[in-house]
Amino acid sequence: MTRNVMIVGVGGQGTLLTSRILGGLMADAGYDVKISEVHGMAQRGGSVVTFVRYGEKVAEPIVEEGQADVLIAFERLEAMRYAHFLRKDGVLIVNDERIDPMPVVTGAAEYPEGILEELDKSYTVYSIDAMDEAKKLGNQRVFNLVVLGMAASHMDFTKEQWTKIIEKTVPPKTVDINIKAFEVGYTG
Repeated sequence: MTRNVMIVGVGGQGTLLTSRILGGLMADAGYDVKISEVHGMAQRGGSVVTFVRYGEKVAEPIVEEGQADVLIAFERLEAMRYAHFLRKDGVLIVNDERIDPMPVVTGAAEYPEGILEELDKSYTVYSIDAMDEAKKLGNQRVFNLVVLGMAASHMDFTKEQWTKIIEKTVPPKTVDINIKAFEVGYTG
Protein backbone atom coordinates (compact mmCIF):
# COMPACT_ATOMS: atom_id res chain seq x y z
CA MET A 1 0.00 0.00 0.00
CA THR A 2 1.34 3.41 -0.97
CA ARG A 3 1.08 6.29 1.49
CA ASN A 4 1.01 9.90 0.32
CA VAL A 5 2.24 13.05 2.05
CA MET A 6 2.08 16.58 0.67
CA ILE A 7 4.01 19.55 1.98
CA VAL A 8 2.81 22.98 0.89
CA GLY A 9 4.09 26.41 1.70
CA VAL A 10 5.62 29.58 0.41
CA GLY A 11 9.13 29.89 -0.98
CA GLY A 12 11.76 30.03 1.75
CA GLN A 13 9.73 28.20 4.40
CA GLY A 14 11.73 24.98 4.37
CA THR A 15 9.43 22.71 2.40
CA LEU A 16 12.37 21.16 0.55
CA LEU A 17 14.33 20.39 3.74
CA THR A 18 11.17 18.90 5.23
CA SER A 19 10.68 16.67 2.18
CA ARG A 20 14.31 15.49 2.43
CA ILE A 21 13.74 14.56 6.09
CA LEU A 22 10.53 12.69 5.22
CA GLY A 23 12.12 10.90 2.27
CA GLY A 24 15.17 9.93 4.33
CA LEU A 25 13.02 8.61 7.15
CA MET A 26 10.96 6.47 4.82
CA ALA A 27 13.97 5.17 2.91
CA ASP A 28 15.68 4.26 6.22
CA ALA A 29 12.52 2.36 7.17
CA GLY A 30 12.93 0.26 4.02
CA TYR A 31 10.25 1.81 1.82
CA ASP A 32 10.47 2.70 -1.83
CA VAL A 33 10.23 6.51 -1.87
CA LYS A 34 9.42 8.99 -4.62
CA ILE A 35 9.65 12.76 -4.10
CA SER A 36 8.48 15.43 -6.50
CA GLU A 37 8.83 19.18 -6.00
CA VAL A 38 6.82 21.88 -7.73
CA HIS A 39 8.07 25.45 -7.43
CA GLY A 40 5.73 28.28 -8.42
CA MET A 41 7.80 31.45 -8.29
CA ALA A 42 9.13 30.14 -4.98
CA GLN A 43 11.90 32.69 -4.70
CA ARG A 44 9.30 35.47 -4.85
CA GLY A 45 7.01 34.10 -2.15
CA GLY A 46 5.01 31.83 -4.44
CA SER A 47 3.67 28.37 -3.67
CA VAL A 48 5.95 25.41 -3.19
CA VAL A 49 4.41 21.94 -3.27
CA THR A 50 6.26 18.74 -2.49
CA PHE A 51 4.85 15.25 -2.89
CA VAL A 52 6.36 12.38 -0.89
CA ARG A 53 5.05 8.91 -1.69
CA TYR A 54 6.24 5.74 0.00
CA GLY A 55 5.35 2.08 0.06
CA GLU A 56 6.59 -1.34 -1.00
CA LYS A 57 6.78 -0.20 -4.64
CA VAL A 58 5.92 3.35 -5.74
CA ALA A 59 5.33 3.86 -9.45
CA GLU A 60 5.18 7.65 -9.70
CA PRO A 61 5.93 10.66 -7.49
CA ILE A 62 2.77 12.74 -7.99
CA VAL A 63 -0.10 12.64 -5.49
CA GLU A 64 -3.48 12.99 -7.16
CA GLU A 65 -6.42 14.97 -5.79
CA GLY A 66 -8.19 13.17 -2.96
CA GLN A 67 -5.25 10.82 -2.28
CA ALA A 68 -3.02 12.52 0.34
CA ASP A 69 -2.95 10.79 3.72
CA VAL A 70 -1.25 13.77 5.34
CA LEU A 71 -1.09 17.37 4.15
CA ILE A 72 1.47 19.54 5.92
CA ALA A 73 0.83 23.24 5.32
CA PHE A 74 3.29 25.91 6.43
CA GLU A 75 0.70 28.68 5.93
CA ARG A 76 -3.12 28.89 6.25
CA LEU A 77 -3.96 30.02 2.71
CA GLU A 78 -1.73 27.27 1.27
CA ALA A 79 -3.67 24.76 3.41
CA MET A 80 -6.92 26.01 1.91
CA ARG A 81 -5.50 26.06 -1.60
CA TYR A 82 -4.42 22.39 -1.49
CA ALA A 83 -6.90 20.78 0.96
CA HIS A 84 -8.74 19.05 -1.90
CA PHE A 85 -5.72 16.76 -2.26
CA LEU A 86 -6.56 15.13 1.10
CA ARG A 87 -8.39 11.82 1.19
CA LYS A 88 -11.58 11.65 3.26
CA ASP A 89 -9.79 10.24 6.32
CA GLY A 90 -6.63 12.29 5.80
CA VAL A 91 -5.01 14.62 8.31
CA LEU A 92 -4.26 18.29 7.73
CA ILE A 93 -1.41 19.81 9.78
CA VAL A 94 -1.39 23.62 9.54
CA ASN A 95 1.03 26.27 10.70
CA ASP A 96 -1.36 28.99 11.86
CA GLU A 97 0.43 31.81 10.07
CA ARG A 98 -0.65 34.38 7.52
CA ILE A 99 1.63 35.32 4.64
CA ASP A 100 -0.01 37.66 2.17
CA PRO A 101 0.42 36.61 -1.46
CA MET A 102 1.21 39.28 -4.05
CA PRO A 103 -2.46 39.92 -5.06
CA VAL A 104 -3.25 40.73 -1.40
CA VAL A 105 -0.12 42.87 -1.03
CA THR A 106 -1.05 44.92 -4.10
CA GLY A 107 -4.68 45.29 -3.03
CA ALA A 108 -6.07 43.23 -5.93
CA ALA A 109 -7.48 40.59 -3.55
CA GLU A 110 -8.33 40.11 0.11
CA TYR A 111 -6.91 37.46 2.39
CA PRO A 112 -9.77 35.11 3.35
CA GLU A 113 -10.94 35.13 6.97
CA GLY A 114 -11.75 32.00 8.98
CA ILE A 115 -9.63 29.60 6.93
CA LEU A 116 -8.95 27.13 9.75
CA GLU A 117 -12.58 27.13 10.87
CA GLU A 118 -13.71 26.48 7.31
CA LEU A 119 -11.20 23.66 6.81
CA ASP A 120 -12.24 22.10 10.11
CA LYS A 121 -15.77 21.58 8.71
CA SER A 122 -14.51 19.11 6.10
CA TYR A 123 -11.17 17.77 7.35
CA THR A 124 -9.35 16.58 10.44
CA VAL A 125 -7.24 19.66 11.18
CA TYR A 126 -4.42 20.13 13.67
CA SER A 127 -2.94 23.60 13.87
CA ILE A 128 -0.07 25.19 15.72
CA ASP A 129 1.46 28.65 15.76
CA ALA A 130 4.84 27.22 14.84
CA MET A 131 6.44 30.60 14.24
CA ASP A 132 5.61 31.68 17.79
CA GLU A 133 7.00 28.41 19.16
CA ALA A 134 10.18 28.79 17.08
CA LYS A 135 10.65 32.35 18.35
CA LYS A 136 10.39 31.04 21.92
CA LEU A 137 13.27 28.69 21.05
CA GLY A 138 15.26 31.66 19.79
CA ASN A 139 15.33 30.77 16.09
CA GLN A 140 12.30 31.39 13.90
CA ARG A 141 13.89 29.50 11.00
CA VAL A 142 13.12 26.18 12.72
CA PHE A 143 9.35 26.69 12.62
CA ASN A 144 9.13 24.04 9.87
CA LEU A 145 10.49 21.43 12.31
CA VAL A 146 7.80 22.44 14.81
CA VAL A 147 5.18 21.75 12.13
CA LEU A 148 6.91 18.52 11.14
CA GLY A 149 6.92 17.42 14.78
CA MET A 150 3.16 17.86 14.95
CA ALA A 151 2.75 15.90 11.70
CA ALA A 152 5.08 13.16 12.99
CA SER A 153 2.83 12.61 15.99
CA HIS A 154 0.11 11.56 13.50
CA MET A 155 2.29 9.21 11.44
CA ASP A 156 3.48 5.63 11.89
CA PHE A 157 7.14 6.18 12.80
CA THR A 158 8.78 6.36 16.21
CA LYS A 159 10.12 9.58 17.68
CA GLU A 160 13.58 7.96 17.66
CA GLN A 161 13.35 7.28 13.91
CA TRP A 162 12.47 10.94 13.32
CA THR A 163 15.26 12.37 15.49
CA LYS A 164 17.83 10.05 13.89
CA ILE A 165 17.00 11.26 10.38
CA ILE A 166 16.81 14.92 11.47
CA GLU A 167 20.34 14.57 12.88
CA LYS A 168 21.52 13.12 9.54
CA THR A 169 19.75 15.72 7.37
CA VAL A 170 20.02 19.19 8.91
CA PRO A 171 23.33 21.12 8.99
CA PRO A 172 25.49 19.85 11.89
CA LYS A 173 25.51 23.20 13.73
CA THR A 174 21.70 23.25 13.79
CA VAL A 175 20.98 19.71 15.00
CA ASP A 176 20.18 20.66 18.62
CA ILE A 177 17.80 23.53 17.80
CA ASN A 178 16.06 21.49 15.10
CA ILE A 179 15.53 18.55 17.49
CA LYS A 180 14.12 20.93 20.12
CA ALA A 181 11.76 22.45 17.54
CA PHE A 182 10.64 18.99 16.41
CA GLU A 183 9.95 17.97 20.02
CA VAL A 184 7.83 21.10 20.64
CA GLY A 185 5.57 20.15 17.72
CA TYR A 186 5.59 16.45 18.57
CA THR A 187 4.36 17.02 22.11
CA GLY A 188 2.28 20.11 21.25
